[in-house]
Amino acid sequence: MPPAPPSDPVHHPYFARFYARASTAAETRAGMGTLRRELLHGLSGRVIEIGAGNGLNFAHYPRAVSEVVAVEPERTLRRHAAAAALRAEVPVDLVPGVAEALPVKSEAFDGAVASLVLCTVRNLPRALAELHRVLRPEAELRFLEHGLAPGPGMAAVQRTLDRTVWPRLFGGCHTARDPLAAIEAAGFRIVSHRSFRLPERGPSLPTSYCVIGSARRSRD
Repeated sequence: MPPAPPSDPVHHPYFARFYARASTAAETRAGMGTLRRELLHGLSGRVIEIGAGNGLNFAHYPRAVSEVVAVEPERTLRRHAAAAALRAEVPVDLVPGVAEALPVKSEAFDGAVASLVLCTVRNLPRALAELHRVLRPEAELRFLEHGLAPGPGMAAVQRTLDRTVWPRLFGGCHTARDPLAAIEAAGFRIVSHRSFRLPERGPSLPTSYCVIGSARRSRD
């Protein structure tokens, strides 16, 4: 008998189908399309995107980007991303892989994108160290993430959820991570950022506390 195909390093088929539907609806209802355009504005050259999901960023890359290498470990989401790549106005090379072990050469990219993915990686310091490795000195990391709430009450709720049901229900997501602190600890210099709540109105959710911004890779 032929050998069984290798299993994917990340496999959340039920969550992936839910995420594909919910994220598409959020493009207009929650204003995610506008945020994606803000995130990617001004990028150029070769860009690596980790955790590309179902490829909703692809439509918003500026034409100055010569190539996007999009890394997505989950098979169902990768299939959706492949369809989105065909519609993109910039070349997109979609590859399987995890953020903690990027299948690319060191100092090979002019920019990197982390969009709603740092909450799910299994080893956050390792994933950011890999981004640092593959970026050229002074290249830019763009990020759009949710994270730790500023108030102690919701932060305590987030930590409890992260220890119990939340990662199991939502594809490995952790709500209490601090993306800004983690990015700086990995050797990046924060250039700009703004914090906001999503949704802007109504009760806060564990994932409501978001940040968008950019950082530059140190020269070591």
